Amino acid sequence: MISLKNVVKKYGSKEVLKNLNVDFPDGKTTVILGPSGSGKSTLLRSLDLLVRPESGTLDFGDISLDYSQPVSKKKSFDIRKKTSMVFQNWNLFPNLTVLQNITTAPMTVLKQSKVDAEKHAKILLGQVGLAEYADRYPSQLSGGQQQRISICRALAMNPEYILLDEPTSALDPELETQVLLILGELSKMNQSMIIVTHNMDFARSVADKIVFVEDGDILFDGTPDDFFNHPTTRIRDFLSGITFNDNEALK
Repeated sequence: MISLKNVVKKYGSKEVLKNLNVDFPDGKTTVILGPSGSGKSTLLRSLDLLVRPESGTLDFGDISLDYSQPVSKKKSFDIRKKTSMVFQNWNLFPNLTVLQNITTAPMTVLKQSKVDAEKHAKILLGQVGLAEYADRYPSQLSGGQQQRISICRALAMNPEYILLDEPTSALDPELETQVLLILGELSKMNQSMIIVTHNMDFARSVADKIVFVEDGDILFDGTPDDFFNHPTTRIRDFLSGITFNDNEALK
């Protein structure tokens, strides 16, 4: 399990995360929801130190970290070995083939042999329906295919948790569906995932836990059933797409 306690992150005078406390259970899919600019991505990126909060603690298995203290290279490395991040824009290396994009990190970071890394990569490509694309370059693939390769690259590191930051926001609906189906299969396999998304249907179908963030505060931390079927007034407005200002305008 990953646990954050009393986490504070500021950008200048703006407090983006406000003394947050939240757990992310093993073998489950946690979906982080909230309006734009609420702190969702900052929260996600705090988990693998892409963002460094000013204070608070992170406990991740046998690793404990105080954000207010210097973090050694070894501890950063140990945390990042446990996670793999999938971004909005897939960030594949354009000069490498699909197979090379997937195998580079396992070979350099995990010290896998080329034979073992390629064998695992080909298995992963088969699982996402792209086995025949191993020797192609990213420019020869659609956006949905590139994002599926990005997920393969994350899985190739054998992470305890996959962190996904709006993984389908740059895709059209048809390509989005391709990627969401893959993530749904991973969820059924009890791969630990933490996903930031705006897709409510996807959140409803795959989430074991939902965390709703707004203005740096956690306003909900619980089950999808409670979130979607017994929402607070604020969450009901969020789900219906009605903001407070819209309500005022309708009076």
